[in-house]
Order: sequence, then structure tokens, then C-alpha cells
Amino acid sequence: MRRNSALGSVEQLKNPDYTPPLAQAIPLGIQHVLAMFTSNVTPAIIVAGAAGFGFGSNSPDFFNLIYMIQMSILFAGISTLFQTIGMGPVGARLPIVQGTSFAFLPIMIPLVAGQGITTLGALMGGVVIGGCFHFLIGTFIGRIRFALPPLVTGLIVLMIGLALVKVGIQYAAGGVPAIGTPEFGSLKSWSMALIVILVTIGVKFFCKGIVSVAAILIGLFVGYIVALIMGEVDFSNIHQADLFMAPVPFKWGFEANTAAILGFCFMAVISAIETVGDVSGITKGGAGREATDKEISGATFADGLGTAIAGIFGSLPNTSFSQNVGLISMTGVMSRHVVTIGAIFLIICGFVPKVGAFISTIPIEVLGGGVIVMFGMVAAAGINMLSSVIWNRRNMVIFAVALSIGLGLQMVPDALQHLPATLKILLTSGLLPAAAIAIILNLALPEELDE
Repeated sequence: MRRNSALGSVEQLKNPDYTPPLAQAIPLGIQHVLAMFTSNVTPAIIVAGAAGFGFGSNSPDFFNLIYMIQMSILFAGISTLFQTIGMGPVGARLPIVQGTSFAFLPIMIPLVAGQGITTLGALMGGVVIGGCFHFLIGTFIGRIRFALPPLVTGLIVLMIGLALVKVGIQYAAGGVPAIGTPEFGSLKSWSMALIVILVTIGVKFFCKGIVSVAAILIGLFVGYIVALIMGEVDFSNIHQADLFMAPVPFKWGFEANTAAILGFCFMAVISAIETVGDVSGITKGGAGREATDKEISGATFADGLGTAIAGIFGSLPNTSFSQNVGLISMTGVMSRHVVTIGAIFLIICGFVPKVGAFISTIPIEVLGGGVIVMFGMVAAAGINMLSSVIWNRRNMVIFAVALSIGLGLQMVPDALQHLPATLKILLTSGLLPAAAIAIILNLALPEELDE
């Protein structure tokens, strides 16, 4: 078939510079936003919750959560424009949707745990400097890919998922503030979370098209309605929120914290490799071709620039969103201008605090059901990447040692109680030691020629 009467010809749909008629382009752009919206705001909620002013918190700093949510929305839109429109060498000029990265959470949570907003200056210092380093990676991204084969990248993605599943269970059971109380793990809490999980699974496998793509969003919506009926939704924050909010430079200050800088710079390498995969997925799925070196380096430059600017205004690291890569393959629409429309929609929402205030009304148990699925999918994606590995004795030893030490340190952080604070934060994340061990052993150990 050579022609789609509503959107354009087959050749046009494969062209990133083609713009479908606005009557179709606008819904397609908003569809991209719906596919990533929940995942985009969740990291801010988790970081705020870990620090102690998030969901389920009575902290006077609670409204800083709304600010973090708004900045996550705003700078996802701005970073997406860097990709779709571009500036000089910055941007792939492809339909790449940017959003707040889950990958950095295992680094961020230990940095802020239980300390309110006092460590956010150090966190943002790490985001800004890590973003600048991420930008520099764009100049040599092609030359370091050899050090990160599927054995290493799959293990890293698996460790990210394993590091986060604990957060999902805590949220589903009532949130960190409820730990130690009779309410934690109650039937009421779990019923809300399980409804989200069951609806998400049902929609994902028994529906098609955008409905299936937005399964988690629909699951959260149904869980929210159930929580509303149960009287678990509080709308007071919406009334108190303003109609407009401008981003504030260095809202929480700026601190050069060694642990934050090292952690963010290391994860920038991982995030850059993830972006390479997403760019390749977009060009293969949408246009049937390989990504060019210029597109890969431009995408990496945009990742770093978006992250650095976001950190200045109190937001978290940005990266390309893989779920939107799948959406492009599904729709067959390669137009970067469609994604630009979605980015503009995000930017508009980012200036309206009532959007963040509404998101904050979602009960933590409902959110827990959603993140259990999301974080489980992260771990499953890592296992899927590992499926292409040849499991000889060499690779099994590398995987076994890296996983055992990384996961073990994450589960027993007191095993490193005598180390300096910086090292303890970096190592007890589990992610960094596992990744470092896997990379070093993969480069150092000889390949087995005879099995």
C-alpha cells in the first residue's frame, strides 16, 4: 500500500521533516505525551518521597514536590525540543521524546534519603555537572560502545530495576512514613495497588493501539477512581496551588558533592548508551535504516544539555524515552514535528502548578501499583538484553560476580559502614559496583576459545 489518505504517503511518513495534517498531527503529538507522562513525573515523586517531603508526608516542604513535578514536565518538553528542532550540533532532529530518567534513581535516593530539602543543592550540583559530562560524551560516544556489550548493559539495566522494586513495594504498602505503623501493608493499601496492577495487565494484553500503549496510565486512572470512592483522595493541594509557576534558577542552591558528581558522571555514560539504542530503534522502526553518526552524537549532545539546564532549575536528569520509540514503530509516523507538538503541550503544562497539584492527589498506594509494573518492566528489559549473550563460563562468571556484589551491597549497606560517606553512598547503590565490576572483568578476562 503506497498511500495513507489521512496521514500521507509511505515515503512521507518515513521522512522526519514531513508534517501530517494538523487534525492528525495534534492527536499524535498528545499520544506521545500520554505514553510517557506517568514515567516522566514518577522519579521526582520518588526522590521527594525518599527525602521526606513526598507523598504521605506532612512536611512543610511538601509543595517543593509540586515544583519538582512541574519542572520534570517543563524540561521534558524543552529537552524534547532540543532533539526535534535542534541547535547546531545539538539534537538528532528525529522524533525523540525526552523525559526524566529512572536510571539515576539508585544514585539519587541514597544522596537525599531522609534529609528533606537540605541535600537537594548537592543533588542538583551532580545533575548539572553530570549533564555537562554527558554533553561531552557526544564527542566520543562511538568510540566507547565496545566497552558496553549486551552482557554489561543488560546487567546494568537489570540492576536498575532490582534497585527500584523495593520502592514500588513500599509505596503499594502505604509509603515510607507508614512503616512501623498498623496501616503499613493493610488490606486497604494493597487493594488499591493490586487494582492498578490488574487493570494495567488487562488493558495491555486485551486492548490494542494507543489504549494498550497507555496501559499504565489507564491502570492509574482506574485505581484513582477506586481510591476516590474509598475516600482516600485529598484535593486540598489543588486549591492552594497557583495558576502559573516560573522556574527558579538554583532554587535549592548548588553544591559540588563528590559522591553526586561521580555517580551522575558514571550514569551519564550508561544513559548515553541507552540513547544510542533509542536513536537506532527510531530510525530502524520508523524509516527502515541505520542511525547516522551525526544523529547519534546530536542526540547525546541534547541529552546532556537538557540535563544540565534542567538541573539549574531544580529538575532531574533527562534521557530519551524508550516507550515512545515503540510508539513510533507502532504508528509508522516518523515526523519529528508531531513530537514537537507533544513537547509544546508538555511545556504549557509545566507552567501550570495545578497540574502538579493534581498529580500529588494520587494516593501513594495507587502510584505504588503503577511503579511496581514500571520497575518490573525495567528489570525485564535488562533480562531481554541479556538473552542475546552467549552464556559461556567466562560470561557466567562475570555476571555472577558483578550481580552478587552489587545486589549484596544494596541489601546489606551496613557491610560498608567503615568506609567514607562518599564511597558508601556510591557503593551501596549496588548499581555502580555491579557495572564497574562487569566492565572491568569484561575488558580484562580473555575470551574462552574452547568450551
